[in-house]
Amino acid sequence: MKNELSPQAIAQYRRDGFLVIEDFLSPGELEFWRQALDEAVAKRNGNKMPDRKEVYGKGDDADKSYYDNVFDQLINLWQDNEKIKKIMLDERLGKMAAQLCGAQGIRIWHDQALIKKPWANPTSWHLDTPYWSFSDRRALSIWVALDDATYENGCLFFIPGSYHNTTFENPGIGKNMGAIFTTYPEFKTAKSMAAPMKAGSCSFHNGLTIHGAHANMTPGYRRAMTCAYMPDGSTFNGIPNILSPEEIARLNLGDLLNNDTLNPLIYLES
Repeated sequence: MKNELSPQAIAQYRRDGFLVIEDFLSPGELEFWRQALDEAVAKRNGNKMPDRKEVYGKGDDADKSYYDNVFDQLINLWQDNEKIKKIMLDERLGKMAAQLCGAQGIRIWHDQALIKKPWANPTSWHLDTPYWSFSDRRALSIWVALDDATYENGCLFFIPGSYHNTTFENPGIGKNMGAIFTTYPEFKTAKSMAAPMKAGSCSFHNGLTIHGAHANMTPGYRRAMTCAYMPDGSTFNGIPNILSPEEIARLNLGDLLNNDTLNPLIYLES
C-alpha cells in the first residue's frame, strides 16, 4: 500500500479538496480487495445495509428505477465480512485521512461498495457531508478503484477548491446533472477535473467537494470500494443517515458519536 503522504500531496489535497494516488494498492492487495468485495456482495444478496432489508430493483416507479441504475450501493460491509473488516480497520488508512484533513483521530463513518453496472446512469454533481449525522468540514472519503475507472465507464469528476465555499445545505442527488448549481451558482462556470484511475489507484476527497461521475457507457462493471471518515469528537446533528431508529433514540443533539461498535476509532495521533 502506497500510504506515505508527502507534504506536497497534503498541500494539494487541502487546496483542491481531493487527491489522486496512482497504484495505491499492490497487485496482491488489489486481488484481496476484489475477492473480499465479491464475497461481501454475494452474502448481502442485494441488501443495502447489514441490518435492513432494502433491496435493489424492487421498485416500480420511474424515479426508483432511475436511481437503482446509477450504482449498486452496499453500506457497512465491514460489519458482516471479516475480509472487508480487515481492510477498513487498517490504521494506515486512518492515518492518511487524519494527515489530509488535520484531525487527531479518525473514525469510520461507513464504508460503501459503489458498483456501476453495464450502461448505468451518471452520478450527478453532489456533496457527501450534508447527508451524514455529523457536521464537520474536515470529513472525507477514500475511493478505491477495483476496476479501471475510465471516461467511458464512469470515472469521478471534481470541482477543485469547491469545498472551501460549500456549506452543509444539501441539494441532494437528482436526475439533473447540474442541479447542485441552483444551490451553489458560483460554481456553474467552474472548470471540472476528471479523475480516471487504473484499478488499484485511489482518491481522497473532502465531503464538501462537489463531485460526480459519468454514466457507464460500456458492457462492463466499474467497481469501487469507499469509506467515509469522521474526525474523532464529532457530534450528532439530528440527521438519521445510516443510524438505526434504536441508535437515534439513544442520541440527543450534540452527543458524541463515539460508539466503537458502530464507528470504530481506527487512528489516534500519539
